[in-house]
Amino acid sequence: MAKNQNDLGKEGFLMEWTITVDKDWSVLEKQFSWVRDMEHVQQDAVHHAEGNVAIHTQMVLHQLEELARYQKLDRQKQELIWASALLHDVEKRSTTIVGTDGRISSPNHAKKGARTTREILFRDVETPFALREEIVALVRYHGLPLWLMEKADPMKSALEASLSVNMSQLKLLAEADARGRYCRDLDALLYALDMFELYTKEIGCWHAARSFLSENARFTYFNGNDSYVDYVPYDAFKSTVIVLSGLPGMGKDYQILKMNTDIPVISLDDIRRKYRIDPTDKRRNGWVIQEAKEQAKKYLRCGQDFIWNATNITSLMRQQLIDLFVGYQAYVKLLYVEKPHKIWRAQNRDREYPLPDPVLDKMLHNLEVPQLTEAHEVHYITT
Repeated sequence: MAKNQNDLGKEGFLMEWTITVDKDWSVLEKQFSWVRDMEHVQQDAVHHAEGNVAIHTQMVLHQLEELARYQKLDRQKQELIWASALLHDVEKRSTTIVGTDGRISSPNHAKKGARTTREILFRDVETPFALREEIVALVRYHGLPLWLMEKADPMKSALEASLSVNMSQLKLLAEADARGRYCRDLDALLYALDMFELYTKEIGCWHAARSFLSENARFTYFNGNDSYVDYVPYDAFKSTVIVLSGLPGMGKDYQILKMNTDIPVISLDDIRRKYRIDPTDKRRNGWVIQEAKEQAKKYLRCGQDFIWNATNITSLMRQQLIDLFVGYQAYVKLLYVEKPHKIWRAQNRDREYPLPDPVLDKMLHNLEVPQLTEAHEVHYITT
């Protein structure tokens, strides 16, 4: 059974997590360079007449703390949403552009901000995996409640978000975001938030992620064109493919050993070593991937289960592989492996073939943790 990120770590944390103890803005500026950056990022005067991102973020935090629904949450949930509000516009600094008409916009700042949030909470502020990924999801989807009904497929967009974020908490963050600004259309924004709540209750994902009758039904809905949410496909799988995902040195090889299975393993590292190809050689690594895919096709044609062992740190990398495997009627299990930052770096240093720190830093920056929409099963191995 695939594990919902919202279910991970519900045993409770040993101690209450906080992004920082002192939340005075001047202290935050001294502690975090990304907070200091906010002062230099301007916003469009039509939607943000208050000024730069630093002013807006402070207003959002104030409005959040004033909301009665926020005040009723337990302290850990308050901290989760507070941290999300602090980080929600962190990547306007890298995405803000000024158009020829003088209007300012920040396209894709939420998606890029989610990636930066993960990096900060993994590397700089040690954060439990489940809590971190909730904050990442809140940053990623913080604009969804305001613009859901403008999406090409509002239902699919809402159901996808609900797999990784609590929708009532998302609305709470979005309301603070709307109130924490000077604009002429606040009433319209608040109306959109009310419609978001009504709609997500109607489609069954307000209180929790909508359940599907099978893993294949969930996968088919999110990966098919014009798929019907209650459609249950017939399971006619010819093989099972286990796909590993995780940064180098996280312990993927060890997890394979723990499986204690004799099914074949396709390892990109093994192919590189066999042909003496440097992992940073982009041109020759393209050939490595093609060689591995040819091996996979041989197994897929005869219905042989196998393990695909590679980093697979971005959704695009994984999608290309999973599309190939599913095309041969394979059932795909995606296993994401992660250790805390300090342990990860130590494990890399102790490997027979360690990677340089700059390479690891770049890969961490590009990391996208697998989502439940990507495969038939998604598991997170984080201990």
